[in-house]
Amino acid sequence: MKNPATHDAQPASELITKRIADLGDWRGETLARMRKLIKAAVPDVVEEWKWMGTPVWSRNGILCTGESYKDKVKLTFAKGASLKDPTHLFNSSLDGNVRRAIDIFEGGEVDEAAFKALVLEAVALNGTGK
Repeated sequence: MKNPATHDAQPASELITKRIADLGDWRGETLARMRKLIKAAVPDVVEEWKWMGTPVWSRNGILCTGESYKDKVKLTFAKGASLKDPTHLFNSSLDGNVRRAIDIFEGGEVDEAAFKALVLEAVALNGTGK
């Protein structure tokens, strides 16, 4: 019998869908909207479930994670410091040498075209092996 604390039998995409449903408020809607944009930008993106319950989107390495907190949804780009961000989507974790994040608060909007461009840039960076 499987340990009910593990999620090995359930695909990551189902766990992410469940997380979105379980949030049941603006955070779930926001996470669903950002997930849809990621999948639109990178149709063959790999969805993963890591670190005891964090949605992760990957392609040749991690692109970004989607964390939900009481007051925000945080999309952390693993190599965000190396990405060009001409529209200044990154508004969190700006001091680090590697990661950058986008914090989305209730009622907050994200420039969809700029976000998809950022995701595609992350894919390109992962493809270089840097």
